[in-house]
Amino acid sequence: MTSWKEFAQQAPEIAAFGESRFRGGVAYLGTLRPDGSPRVHPVTPIIGEQLFLFMEPTSPKGKDLQRDPRYTLHCSVSDSSGSSGEFYVRGRGTLIEDPLIRAQVVQASSYVPQEHYIAFLLTIEFAFMNTYVDGKANTQRWQSPD
Repeated sequence: MTSWKEFAQQAPEIAAFGESRFRGGVAYLGTLRPDGSPRVHPVTPIIGEQLFLFMEPTSPKGKDLQRDPRYTLHCSVSDSSGSSGEFYVRGRGTLIEDPLIRAQVVQASSYVPQEHYIAFLLTIEFAFMNTYVDGKANTQRWQSPD
């Protein structure tokens, strides 16, 4: 599984664009319910050497990820034309139980998480970027070599 740092080394343009879109605020996390149907949640991604999320321990998204680690994370879009571009990644999420790693997530976070929040590390298996240049779509994709 690929870390955000490894992804950024392998696809610097896509990763830089994705980081700028994720740092813009809310993104949407897609997880799988127990019956296999999709669920979407607003989240605030945290990017350091890894991609992380904090959440309430009672959150359905956390329970989804602990049961089935597959996820997708899509940036918000600024308008109906997608003028600021689109970015999403997919991979697997793992609950962080190591207090040292949690401290790294707190340090990388743009906000102060509540002490009771749980954290997840998200690996990157696939990334998608779409921007518009002179009215034409410029789509780029990256796939993890793993």
